[in-house]
Amino acid sequence: MSDLPKSLREELKNEWRLWTSEIARHTQAEDGTEKLLLKLADGGQIECVLLRDEVRITICISTQVGCGMGCVFCASGLDGVDRNLTTGEIIEQMLRLQQLLKPAERLSHIVVMGMGEPLANLDGLLPALAEAHREDGFDISARRITISTVGLPKPLERLSREDATYRLAISLHAPNDELRNELVPVNKNIGLKAIMAAADDYFAVSGRRLTFEYVLLAEINDGAQHARELVQLLAGREALLNVIPYNPVAGLPYRTPSTESQQQFRRILEAGGIRVRFRHRKGDRIDAACGQLRRSQMAVS
Repeated sequence: MSDLPKSLREELKNEWRLWTSEIARHTQAEDGTEKLLLKLADGGQIECVLLRDEVRITICISTQVGCGMGCVFCASGLDGVDRNLTTGEIIEQMLRLQQLLKPAERLSHIVVMGMGEPLANLDGLLPALAEAHREDGFDISARRITISTVGLPKPLERLSREDATYRLAISLHAPNDELRNELVPVNKNIGLKAIMAAADDYFAVSGRRLTFEYVLLAEINDGAQHARELVQLLAGREALLNVIPYNPVAGLPYRTPSTESQQQFRRILEAGGIRVRFRHRKGDRIDAACGQLRRSQMAVS
């Protein structure tokens, strides 16, 4: 800002900060994935990720310090949730990741799939996504912004009323309440019936095809019967099932299913008419799964 007096520029430099966070760690993988561990002003730590996939460049951002949903296989929630992120802290992740882009690259997609439950912090998240969507902001189309949730019906209803423009991804991880209660403890107070009804309402209002996420755990939710139950659960819905072979977390007993098990699971789903995509795991060597880098850093310190 050379049009400002030098004395004022020095004062601004000494008295004000552009960033409220510090980069505690920056890791890069051979596939182009980059991950930042950010240390916040109060000492809390969060993660955000830049994913490169040919012409698509996606950032994955967090909404909370930790997570309170308690998914048993996830590193983010092992220590519970500390607090919600502010709108500014959410936007700052976008800006930090944007700085990693090469001159010819342009951010194309945003997924709110990092640490925390996004629907538990709509007050902080929605204004941040509005900035991402604005033409004079990041200018990202709403159809290229995805909010991932374990499924909280009341916040889902609010999202339907206030801002049903973004894509929605529901993290199922189980085809029935009995198993889901074990894997996603918050389900005990909700139930799949209420979640699916709220998801259907969102689709009716937004017109956006729903995505259902399913982390595949060896010998837990990857059986033929689980696949057949999923077919029944999703039948007749305009939806995509995104299957994610488990990314192992140190200290947790869960394993990645065998290739044979994954292939059988996929065959049953496709035979049942379900649109299915198996997500290619990226950034394994840099602890790119949610919460892994934060935990590895905490272990070191």
